[in-house]
Amino acid sequence: MKMKTLAIAALCLLSATAVATAAGMGESREATMKKIGGAMGALGAIAKGEKPYDAETVKGALTTISTEIKTFPDLFPVGSEKDSEEASPKIWEAMDDFKAKAAKLGGDADELLAALPADQAAVGAAMGKLGGDCQSCHESFRIKK
Repeated sequence: MKMKTLAIAALCLLSATAVATAAGMGESREATMKKIGGAMGALGAIAKGEKPYDAETVKGALTTISTEIKTFPDLFPVGSEKDSEEASPKIWEAMDDFKAKAAKLGGDADELLAALPADQAAVGAAMGKLGGDCQSCHESFRIKK
């Protein structure tokens, strides 16, 4: 009888831990999106001619996008559905598609890193590619405020 009670207590503890881990993911999601948004902003400023072309800035921005988007889907565990006003329930309903869209953005950022855009025009073309990836995901999985 004691073993059964201990097993039930352990399961309850694990369930509570999973819920606690899932709780508060909204802040992590927002922080990650701000990093990606900042990187896109840096690229956009170069593409628009607001800032001069700088290879290190381009490389840093692409690295940020590549790195952050690869772990972004992990910030949407089951149980965290209510942690954000902007995350659509469709994310959890179509998690494979959500992960595929994140992987596409990461893959495109990696490709651009491998053949670093060498001037303002190339950064503009890169923005078109990455922006399309972002738009695709946002249209499917983001609730507009």
